[in-house]
This record gives sequence, structure tokens and C-alpha cells, in this order.
Amino acid sequence: QVQLVESGGGLVQPGRSLRLSCAASGSIFSIPAMGWYRQAPGKPRELVGTITSGGITNYGDSVKGRFTISRDNAKNTMYLQMNSLKPEDTAVYSCNAVVKVSSATPSTLYWGQGTQVTVSS
Repeated sequence: QVQLVESGGGLVQPGRSLRLSCAASGSIFSIPAMGWYRQAPGKPRELVGTITSGGITNYGDSVKGRFTISRDNAKNTMYLQMNSLKPEDTAVYSCNAVVKVSSATPSTLYWGQGTQVTVSS
């Protein structure tokens, strides 16, 4: 019923920027919150940041000051602007969303498939 699709990943050089998108589609009444997570090989999944429908954000310590999350509620899309990228930012970046499919039901968490970001010279 609900699908999240990330896009914008790729290979970038250290110090450069990249912008990821996460588009939600399907049966959606509202999306109270969305988030970005990342996972490097052999490492646990790590919080990148979250954003509420009202635009309130929080970030993981490792990306604070370099990454910015925003969202376009009309498009059900969240963005991750990544600046000053470092090799240690290399990971699969996944988005999730807390979605209400109707006004009367509890929210459900959905995950996207992930997009690879590789930061290398």
C-alpha cells in the first residue's frame, strides 16, 4: 500500500555534495515523521536524521552541521542534502516514514530499499 523510493545516490569525491530524495507513494493519509538512516558494511544501522510533518528536525552527531533534512509535504518527499562528504559517509542510505493510511488507524513504519552513497577519490 505504501512505497518509499530513495534516489540520488552515487559515487562522489570527498568534500563534494550530494542530494538524496525519498518519495512516498500509495495509500497515505498523513506522514507524521520521516527519517534517514545509513548502514556501512559490517556496521549497524545509524541514525542520520529525522523530520516531522511540521519541519522539526534532529540529526545524528556524526552528520550534524554537514547534512540537512527537509521535506515537501505536498509531494510526500523528503530530502537529504549532504555537504562536505567524507569517506566514512560511505553507506547504504535508507529512508523510513511513519505513515497513517487513514485518520482512524495507528501509524505504520515503512522502509525504502536504500540507495548507495560512495565517497571516494
